[in-house]
Amino acid sequence: MTKADQPRVVIFDTTLRDGEQSPGATMTHTEKLEIAALLDDMGVDIIEAGFPIASEGDFAAVSEIAKLAQTATICGLARANFKDIDRCWDAVRHARSPRIHPFIGTSPLHRAIPNLTMDQMAERIHDTVTHARNLCDNVQWSPMDATRTEHDYLCRTVEIAIRAGATTINIPDTVGYTAPRESAALIAMLLERVPGADQVIFATHCHNDLGMATANALAAVEAGARQIECTINGLGERAGNTALEEVVMAMKVRNDIMPYRTGIDTTRIMNISRKVAAVSGFPVQFNKAIVGKNAFAHESGIHQDGMLKNAETFEIMRPVDVGLSESSLPLGKHSGRAALRSKLRDLGYDLADNQLNDVFVRFKALADRKKEVFDEDLIALVQDEERQEEQDTLQVRRLRVVCGTDGPQEAALTLAIDGVDRSIEATGDGPVDAAFKAVKMLYPHGARLQLYQVHAVTEGTDAQATVSVRIEEDGRIATGQSADTDTIVASVKAYVNALNRLIQRRQKSAPDADVKSVNFRDAS
Repeated sequence: MTKADQPRVVIFDTTLRDGEQSPGATMTHTEKLEIAALLDDMGVDIIEAGFPIASEGDFAAVSEIAKLAQTATICGLARANFKDIDRCWDAVRHARSPRIHPFIGTSPLHRAIPNLTMDQMAERIHDTVTHARNLCDNVQWSPMDATRTEHDYLCRTVEIAIRAGATTINIPDTVGYTAPRESAALIAMLLERVPGADQVIFATHCHNDLGMATANALAAVEAGARQIECTINGLGERAGNTALEEVVMAMKVRNDIMPYRTGIDTTRIMNISRKVAAVSGFPVQFNKAIVGKNAFAHESGIHQDGMLKNAETFEIMRPVDVGLSESSLPLGKHSGRAALRSKLRDLGYDLADNQLNDVFVRFKALADRKKEVFDEDLIALVQDEERQEEQDTLQVRRLRVVCGTDGPQEAALTLAIDGVDRSIEATGDGPVDAAFKAVKMLYPHGARLQLYQVHAVTEGTDAQATVSVRIEEDGRIATGQSADTDTIVASVKAYVNALNRLIQRRQKSAPDADVKSVNFRDAS
């Protein structure tokens, strides 16, 4: 079988909807548009851009993504009621290819939430799917918690949705409960038992609570599913979702036993992985498959020797296949703009002239402080530059820290607050504690620090440190990141970045009252 003859697996990306529901991973409007554009460019078939009725911000993002998308189908999520579906249609209707995605929980546990009998729920499914199909030709329906729904009732509801006009049936493993054998058997059972099943596309949506999301998704494909719902870096609720990069590269590398094709340009994987990690504030673990820092690293002597003789001895895919530069030759302080632009393009960043100039200034400053500037340093520079916002309420102007072995540490900090410089000195149990206390004294707030994480971008005592901070205030969670060769400076900038995001969240309009009363975070 030639590649062109292989069954096509549709890639449905829900980074902007399910991925964004990870606590602390909320993205700004601009960030959503940027990620949507990257997903569109890399060949994602369907982008689930959000949950339009959740808030005015979500509606605006879905609506604008729908207008800007060049190739991908743009999908919006909706609960099984007319108001949600109408709002969803208003958001996606301008897309070149729109899709409405209504859902309802069908398992015994989820049926108890709206307190519906089986017959009442079946009637609601018929009415809401029919309503969605009257608005849009492309309707996807999901029985939430399908893997814990009685098989007879699941077949009944799927048949109702198909007869009402659904064109895609998604089978969510909402709580990551199933296993590969069960995942395959469930899809096979539905294809065999449900009338009209051969006329629609079956999709699989797996969560990673037991670490089997990728295996479950691929097992479902082998059983007949032809759409995989996934996210970049596996971002998502709790332990996350099926990772796009994992299922796509699994079918590419092991095409001998999984003869399926996708439309994904895999050379764009690393770029979008870095972007999602940066805007979500969720760093990729070093040993993460495909996109982790160590995914193509070799330290064992035996492995290094084998790699030097033949890379295939210890690498089953080429770094370039996922968008990693084959060369890690460092730039230095004598390198010019042309060399920097070329290197950044190799890394997947095509910057406008003004962006390049800003990064070049920071590159030169970094090169004066470091002996060598590696690829990872440049990536950190670009990502840190992308996080700079002129409209930020808070900006770090100056920081001086005094450390000693006898007594508390001291921090002298100057912050620009709404454009006005304010300074203060504070002490604390360590330089980071002192600096964070100084921030809080200059800008009083009730946010609680939930996470403080530091990791070196490259090796050596002059390495840049990337700091991630997560804070929480009144149920709002915000994350911030920053990189600098000075860990304390990076820490304060990350903390301030998180505070700026928190300020933006405060200013956003609240979701509709009826939406707030319903727990829709585990929508599928």
